[in-house]
Amino acid sequence: MLHSKYEWRNSFYDQRTGEELARQLNLSPLMGSILAARGIHDADDVSRLLHGHLEELHDPLLMSGMQEAVPRIRQALEQGERILIYGDYDADGASSTSLMIQLMRRLDADFEYYIPHRSKEGYGLHISALEQAKARGVSLIITVDTGISAVEQIAFASLAGMDVIVTDHHEPPVQLPQAYALINPKLPYCPYPFKGLAGVGVAYKLAAALLNHEVPNEWLELVAIGTIADLMPLTDENRILVKLGLQSMSRSAFPGVRALLQIAGWKGGEVSSTQVAFGLAPRINASGRMSHANLAVELLTENDDERAGQEAIALDQLNKERQELVEDILEQALEQVGEKKRDPERPDVIVVAGEGWNVGVVGIVASKILERYYRPVIVLAINPETGECKGSARSIPGFDIYEALTDCSDLLHHYGGHPSAAGMSLHRRELGEFEQRLNRYAELKMEPEQLVPWMESDVECALGDITLPALEQLELLAPYGMGNPQPRLMIRGASLQEAKQMGKDGKHLRLLLRQQDILMEAVCFGKGDLACCLSEMAEVDLIAEAGINEWNGSRKPQLMIQDLRVPHMQVFDFRGTRQPLAKLLELIGGLGRIQNAAAESAAVLVNSPVRQEVENQLNELPVWVYDRRIGARQDGLSEYPVHPEQVRSLFILELPNFPVEMNRMLSIFKGLERIYLLHPNITAQEVLRPPSRELFKEVYALLRALTMRRIPEAELLPLLEARTTLSRRMLEMVLDVFEELEFISRQAGELLVNESPSKKPLETSQRYLELARLAEMEQILLHGQIPQISQWLQPQIQVVS
Repeated sequence: MLHSKYEWRNSFYDQRTGEELARQLNLSPLMGSILAARGIHDADDVSRLLHGHLEELHDPLLMSGMQEAVPRIRQALEQGERILIYGDYDADGASSTSLMIQLMRRLDADFEYYIPHRSKEGYGLHISALEQAKARGVSLIITVDTGISAVEQIAFASLAGMDVIVTDHHEPPVQLPQAYALINPKLPYCPYPFKGLAGVGVAYKLAAALLNHEVPNEWLELVAIGTIADLMPLTDENRILVKLGLQSMSRSAFPGVRALLQIAGWKGGEVSSTQVAFGLAPRINASGRMSHANLAVELLTENDDERAGQEAIALDQLNKERQELVEDILEQALEQVGEKKRDPERPDVIVVAGEGWNVGVVGIVASKILERYYRPVIVLAINPETGECKGSARSIPGFDIYEALTDCSDLLHHYGGHPSAAGMSLHRRELGEFEQRLNRYAELKMEPEQLVPWMESDVECALGDITLPALEQLELLAPYGMGNPQPRLMIRGASLQEAKQMGKDGKHLRLLLRQQDILMEAVCFGKGDLACCLSEMAEVDLIAEAGINEWNGSRKPQLMIQDLRVPHMQVFDFRGTRQPLAKLLELIGGLGRIQNAAAESAAVLVNSPVRQEVENQLNELPVWVYDRRIGARQDGLSEYPVHPEQVRSLFILELPNFPVEMNRMLSIFKGLERIYLLHPNITAQEVLRPPSRELFKEVYALLRALTMRRIPEAELLPLLEARTTLSRRMLEMVLDVFEELEFISRQAGELLVNESPSKKPLETSQRYLELARLAEMEQILLHGQIPQISQWLQPQIQVVS
């Protein structure tokens, strides 16, 4: 058995709709089902989804504030006013700023741009920066990806004689700034149909309004970068903007984009949203996190190939430093989380803070902690000199972290963001109350079931449904991202043919799966340690994304596993291992890497108390000894006694002497999920043979011939061995049966055949029946294949269950 990491949910859809779409549009059944699962009901919906064009974008003048902003900017251009583009330091902000620079250059404007330093200044507009802009002659400020909460700062700018046009996409606060124009589709009074634009998307709309929709296609590359990096939904307008931006990016006109793609490992061909999300976005973000976002803006607006290459290398190095820093802070943060005793059933918000932590990476740390604990997380960097705390929040579905911060707003100097991610600042003296207030709010707003991580699949299918033509059709659903994830397929009952670790240090997992006559390879990244929990021929359920693996001119379907489980108890074959104790400890180590309580839920099984030196090697693992009366008992007085129902992994170092011990052992270890066979092999000659009437007749005839008088049993057994193919152990048990049936008598180590034995059938002997069961058990456990062993154990496991 192997538990899934997530609770699995399958989309509900009308199967007939999927079948009809597939028939009408000549699509694969898989494609039809996925479209239906995503709410696509007719051919027109499919056409809009798969073939969106720029002409379908909404009119930018529908966005509130646009009617005021456009003439004011044109006035500034006509009168030669100095314009300040005020941006943000993340990838969306850098992309927005870069797009506005392109716009200002095209309009031949007198302009400059400003992005605050993340750790020295923090998010948003700053009065000191506005003062300096005024001194440089700025009279018009256009914000991008920021400004919707800057009430005080915009009031200052207005008093100083500077008009401010805000373009933003963050959640508007209750009190809005008195700007010259507010452009934000999320404003409650804004009639714009689509609310999911990124900051760069709003900036693009302003450019479209100013240029009468004659926006250069290559600018869509910047829209794609910011939209993907800021995790905006790839639906509606964003889908069109990003899809066209990615197409342009594959032959980019921007030297900086080309240089970034190359350093991120792009090998040519189409650029995917995944390559932007995991290749470009982290490097762009690294500039603002580790240095200054101006570095990313300079790269994205660079016109010289050589300088662009150098700037891309610098961002790549910053990203590597960022990765190391994240791991260091994460380790410290997890120590804090571990020190706080948490009730796993109780809703709570995790709050950790540390002096000297880099404020630029605390959001990444928060995401990693959320992934581990599945709780809303806030990570704060404390300035040891001022006590100022700046941090980032990440939340789980259904818990609006922006609203939670609003409930604590009297403790905060500043905050802003979205339901799933936010930023804030406060003084360290408020940290205790801040955490308490957040958790009181969570208790009111969050239900326990929200704390169970879940994963949704689009459809349930078989391996046979995942064909190359079907996958080629699925590629039309790209670009993938928030709001339009890559389709996830649920597959049940695939037979595991092979499981291998791969990659550096065995970090990843490769599986070969069979279902009916279909063989398919599956890869699970970052889950190499699961190999120790997957047995030969296990029946595997999985949720996976499907793609096409191309290698040396060959193309075939491949699964990228997102989660998997084995719903039955598994048996693992390590019989005859030369160093069983070393193998046992290796397996325990592997289990420990995927479940924290591996050692506490394991048991080692032997048929006699272990020697002290062996017990020392087992590192205090609980050792159990077969017991004919109760099944098994824990060996000695362990410092850490384990209840048998807590045992999940059973390591069998020795087989029992009697089958009843095996049956009763299984009855006390009721929670078993895995059995590891580590017992030694014995020769075929040593294995007990299934008893039969002919075998007993043969032995009895030899006894009559060899025992005309009383004979010491020690002399008799070698004579019988020499005249039969039976082992001494088998012969001793045959003699036990004869004694029970009164065919022979034993006294003082000597044996005599009874001249007139009573005629009792062999089957009336309990020892005969026990010998039959023991022989069957040994034949199976010593020489059977794992499927045969599992099948043999199943009836006993079902009785236990």
